[in-house]
Amino acid sequence: MLSKNNIKLIKSLEHKKYRNQQGLFVVEGVKNAQEFLNSAYELSHLFTIDTNFSLDDTSKISYISYDELKKISFLKTPNVVLALFKVPVKQCIIKDGLLVGLDSINDPGNLGTIIRLCDWFGIQQLICSDDTVDCYNQKVVQATMGSLTRVNVVYTDLKEFLKTYQNPIYGTFMNGNSVYSSNLTSNGIVIMGNEANGISSEIEKLISCKISIPSYNDTHETESLNVATATAIVLSEFKRR
Repeated sequence: MLSKNNIKLIKSLEHKKYRNQQGLFVVEGVKNAQEFLNSAYELSHLFTIDTNFSLDDTSKISYISYDELKKISFLKTPNVVLALFKVPVKQCIIKDGLLVGLDSINDPGNLGTIIRLCDWFGIQQLICSDDTVDCYNQKVVQATMGSLTRVNVVYTDLKEFLKTYQNPIYGTFMNGNSVYSSNLTSNGIVIMGNEANGISSEIEKLISCKISIPSYNDTHETESLNVATATAIVLSEFKRR
């Protein structure tokens, strides 16, 4: 049976404050849960309506009804499994290779997609400003489709990090040089800016190479690209080189 305390705890994890207090976050769906179960993340407890779903540690699994799953799920249509995992200890940043930096990304869907893109393009380090949306927000976790288990997401003072960063710092701007003709290196960091305001002025001062994605629309009525879409295009060009 699902207790009232279980329901209260899980629902509280919608908020970053309580995720931090409890050190827990929610993963929903069979595929997502399996990705995390097969990773270094530590399971706290798993709730499922599938009686064939099993764990080696039977004390960490509860079989519940679909109605009970609906009470704790954050999805419109609950997906068989809801698991609680422990938020891991913050990892060190490895500065070698190509990194992605995010300056105040607000939308959970955008962050989730960017994490998935980093996984696809082999980017192991994602450096987020402290005010970027929490990667353990359930909407972010859902959007990553398990990629969060393979990308090290670090929150830090982005300005201070870039001040000591020794490799090229690329930034995406509307007036930058075309990414297709720019000199791109295999070691560096690509900064993507806020959905509404782009890269902040204090971060812009630290950029060593401004790049852009040229528009081929003669009307120029489209002002900009979605930040996740722009990330996909930029990373594709870096890796193509």
